[in-house]
Amino acid sequence: MVFAGAAEGEKKAAACAACHGEAGNSSNPQWPSLAQQPAQFISTSLFMFREGNRKNDLMTPMAKPLSNAEMNDLAAYFAAQKAAPPKHKSKPESVAAGPGLAKKFNCSQCHGPQLLGQQHIPRLAGQQYDYMLEQLKGFKAQTRADIDGNMTSAAQALTPQDIELLVDYLAGLGAQ
Repeated sequence: MVFAGAAEGEKKAAACAACHGEAGNSSNPQWPSLAQQPAQFISTSLFMFREGNRKNDLMTPMAKPLSNAEMNDLAAYFAAQKAAPPKHKSKPESVAAGPGLAKKFNCSQCHGPQLLGQQHIPRLAGQQYDYMLEQLKGFKAQTRADIDGNMTSAAQALTPQDIELLVDYLAGLGAQ
């Protein structure tokens, strides 16, 4: 499926490839894959970086000069890209317990039944392990912002063991 603005976004995405990989499939465990993320999630994230609501030493200056139209073009491009199969191999105990924890902590309520994201909520399935671990710990510590505070609130109930297990499980899921 090709989204409006995807062709324009592809032209602008070259600068993103250094961290987020070709076609948005990151090979760096510290950086998220953008391929097959919901377009609204990408544009909202860029907006939050541009406006200073979400901070990152590399992303904030990249987002600062972008217009809303450019953010939407980039979002359309990355949403239209196919996510690469995950390289992470989840531990058997994470595969066994992960679905129950995802249900218990309402991950699938917001991120969708297959954890592929929807609207302004990201795809978790197959995301980089190190990146997700850092983000979830940030939500728990209340140092990582999200648009509506739902993740910060949801993360408070998680133990460090829950975080490790969930991230291990999620990172090994295919994006389909």
